[in-house]
Amino acid sequence: MDKKNFLINLGCRLNIYEGEIIKNHLKKNNLENITVINSCTVTAEAEKKVEYEIRKAKRNNPNNKIIVTGCAAQINPEKYNKLNEVDLVLGNKEKLQSMVWEDLDFKNSIQVGEILLEKKPVPTAIEKFEGKSRAYIEIQQGCDHRCTFCIIPFGRGNNRSVPAGEIINRIQNIVNNGYREVVLTGVDITDYGKDLPAKPTFSNLIKRILKLVPELEQLRLSSIDCAEIDNEFWDILSDKRLMPHFHISLQAGNNMILKRMKRRHSREMAIEFCNKVLSIRSDATFGADIIAGFPTENEEMFKDSIKLIDECHLTHLHIFPYSPRENTAAARMPQLDKKIIKNRAKILREKGLTNLKKHLTNKIGKKELILVEKNEDQKSFGKDQNFLNVIINETVKEGNIIPCIYTGVENNKLIAKRI
Repeated sequence: MDKKNFLINLGCRLNIYEGEIIKNHLKKNNLENITVINSCTVTAEAEKKVEYEIRKAKRNNPNNKIIVTGCAAQINPEKYNKLNEVDLVLGNKEKLQSMVWEDLDFKNSIQVGEILLEKKPVPTAIEKFEGKSRAYIEIQQGCDHRCTFCIIPFGRGNNRSVPAGEIINRIQNIVNNGYREVVLTGVDITDYGKDLPAKPTFSNLIKRILKLVPELEQLRLSSIDCAEIDNEFWDILSDKRLMPHFHISLQAGNNMILKRMKRRHSREMAIEFCNKVLSIRSDATFGADIIAGFPTENEEMFKDSIKLIDECHLTHLHIFPYSPRENTAAARMPQLDKKIIKNRAKILREKGLTNLKKHLTNKIGKKELILVEKNEDQKSFGKDQNFLNVIINETVKEGNIIPCIYTGVENNKLIAKRI
């Protein structure tokens, strides 16, 4: 960013997307000497990271004004307003509104509305992503569900979907600007559409995108909920432009723990989903979010989560040691010892890494398309269609999709040669 402005995005892909909107607002209004911390609050560790980045930002650029926004700011604005380093706290709605940045008011140090009262998504549109080879398109904001461990709905509000026509137009503009891969993002993307007049489904939206934007080469999905997948999804799954990597919000592998989490799927549903995907797309890979040490989880329940890694063929794991979030039902349940939680998280990560290494080794000798993300030291770095990290031993233009063959593995990255 220019004019000594800095943006620090923490957390999810949605923050990456919204960070680009913030950049545009800073540039459009000729704002200078501002550092924006776009925060996350999904875990206690995420909140600690916010405070760390605030202190670091002030050390690195002491003359910059610091704006804190994002989910942590939305949920607890007073906490961040009390920090000496912070000049302004913006809510998740306010950070996207052009009028806020047109007349930036540091005298009103907390500008955070009641997001649970919002009925429509804040209009956003981005045609360029600075330093990114793939584009992100927000299809909805918020979440209607109330999982017992989660406070994100209080930071993001309820489900609010972007009309399909607007999404199509945004993707068309992105493709016209040279992007070859688009990622659909949001808080709960598989719950898309039920708040819109015609009640279009998530699967129907994917179908329309693939049909109406034929120039789009690769369409990728961010985290999905297998309990919200409908039958139409199976009809579009065979389209090779839909990327065969599916990151599932699983959270646990034991049915009792899933009930106590207030999740909408069972372990059997998750296994059935993955197996059915593989029956249609044999090239598919799966990732998942899993919480280690949820309240009341005993050893047998934990073993179910370990077994689910193999049963769902998981190779890309995001493991979260459970941490109680204030004002959630899970925080009032019997808690596990922190040492047990830490150890279980370690076991899950090791299991995931074992599966990933095995998967990478099995890829050697196979051909794949690679999206080039960056160049460094006469090498190119990118990701294949299964979202695996790849190193190509030559320089290729960023944003290009090229055919390669895998020749080896190094530091959990595939080594590839251009065909």
